[in-house]
Amino acid sequence: MATLHTEPPSGSIRAQDDQPRTAPEASAQDLAGKGRATASKPKKRFVGKSTGPSGSGAKGSPSSPRGILHTSVPPEILQDSLLNEAIAQNLPSNYQFEMHKTIWNIRKWDCKMVGLQMPEGLLMWACILSDIIERFTSAQTVILGDVTYGACCIDDYTALALGCDMLVHYGHSCLVPIDVTTIRTLYVFVEISIDSEHLVRTIRRNFPSNRDDFLREVVHQQHDGSAQGPEATPIGTVIAGRRRIEGSQPEKKPTAVELENGGTSADLATVGQEHTRLALVSTIQFSAALNKLKEDLSAGLVLDGKPTDTEQEQSGSTVAHYDPNVDLDSGVYSVSVPRSKPLSPGEILGCTAPRLKDVDAILYLADGRFHLEAIMIANPTVPAFRYDPYSKKLTREYYDHEEMRAVRGTAVTTAKASLPGDASQTVWGVVLGTLGRQGSLRQMEAILRQLDTYGEDTGTSNRIPYMPILLSELSPAKLSLFNDGSQGNITTFIQTSCPRLSIDWGYAFERPLLSPYEAAVVLGRARGWDDNVEDDTGSMANSAIRGVYPMDFYEAGSVWATSRLKGRDTVWPLQIAV
Repeated sequence: MATLHTEPPSGSIRAQDDQPRTAPEASAQDLAGKGRATASKPKKRFVGKSTGPSGSGAKGSPSSPRGILHTSVPPEILQDSLLNEAIAQNLPSNYQFEMHKTIWNIRKWDCKMVGLQMPEGLLMWACILSDIIERFTSAQTVILGDVTYGACCIDDYTALALGCDMLVHYGHSCLVPIDVTTIRTLYVFVEISIDSEHLVRTIRRNFPSNRDDFLREVVHQQHDGSAQGPEATPIGTVIAGRRRIEGSQPEKKPTAVELENGGTSADLATVGQEHTRLALVSTIQFSAALNKLKEDLSAGLVLDGKPTDTEQEQSGSTVAHYDPNVDLDSGVYSVSVPRSKPLSPGEILGCTAPRLKDVDAILYLADGRFHLEAIMIANPTVPAFRYDPYSKKLTREYYDHEEMRAVRGTAVTTAKASLPGDASQTVWGVVLGTLGRQGSLRQMEAILRQLDTYGEDTGTSNRIPYMPILLSELSPAKLSLFNDGSQGNITTFIQTSCPRLSIDWGYAFERPLLSPYEAAVVLGRARGWDDNVEDDTGSMANSAIRGVYPMDFYEAGSVWATSRLKGRDTVWPLQIAV
């Protein structure tokens, strides 16, 4: 992970641990470790080599205040001075917990028992939220304290069993629609306000808006600091006044000033140039900041200041001046906010991220890497950058695609070797995740049908015997118990909980732990990741990074999403186009 130059942090922003955690994060020691993996000492996840310090975040405060987003909430609730005082004194001002909307819904539906569920990063405010709700409504509350990794872990079943007539789920988008949950459900995204000015200045300081400059000076910069080309520039020097690792005087650059026709000199300077193409993604908490960043980068930047070294054309239509204190790129970027439906534009999950076309880089806005890794896996040839709004650092992120694909390829090969020749000596375990809504019974039925019909598809009489298993959380120690002893004969496990369990931690299990996609590859229902793939420049990618490993677990229209609807009636194409 290479750290890029950022604007000097001003003010303070809430500590990183206050960020809603939607998935487990690996520690720095976990990411740096090498060696053989064991169940008790798993090796690192597939993170690219680090080339710079990651640093720790400084505290700060967002520039934009919290606002009330719900115009339909009655004025008597919005203007309740006691409620507003309770919110202002007890909850962070840059976190939008939507308390007015929550109070209004509880009163409107006359709820008696309300369940509160949130990721571990928000549990520090669970008791405060409970107190405010009970103070300003007639309802009682119960806090669901089980681990909540993501939107798939919404636990409406448990809330219903506890006698709740309403569930408030914090920190995630409505992956499970409210017309599907078993009780009335209110999703609170917990949008977080950040220092948007620092964000856009950091991007403009490091990313040239000219595509050729961006590819040469940033994307093609090697881990050792050399550029892919005849001119190698060591890390720590200024590259066209942009990508700075250490402080140095920038090269003088023309600053855009307004012209009489309403445009800027930057507009004229970029005529005929290709704009840098950025794909912006984030977690749901930063969706508002992501949209603002898109607006800021899609327009040219006008920098005020008195001209020095003025150079004016005879026509009088263009004025350019130089200011050594300003090194922000004032050009226009080509910005896209990709979407994997049913997620919101720009939102990605750890298991669901879109395939990208015609982009030069991914810019991820959030702390942590779990969600970012999903879009990196789905787009192995697109460079990725991450802006952490807590530490205010912009970093280049890497992922070891070769190692991940090799490890998962080994699991697929081992599972294929266990396909039945003598059916009495092989059994597959099919794990239905029971943590919230992680597991889908219909998806499990679709997998079981593949095992039942395996012999028909291959022209043999052998079906694959299986054992359904229900588990809330998987661990190497737990699954090893099914093969503990002379009678253990489960040769392969398929789990429906989360594809990232297989990708990130599958190596630590004694037997292959396959995701639904990997199981389809083993059974000949889906194409693997062995085909060559071209990168965005039209050239062949690294020979070890060939086909696409899909990250479309919840994407509308994917076979995995379809199987959660149709179950055993799912029509499986012979080769899934990924």
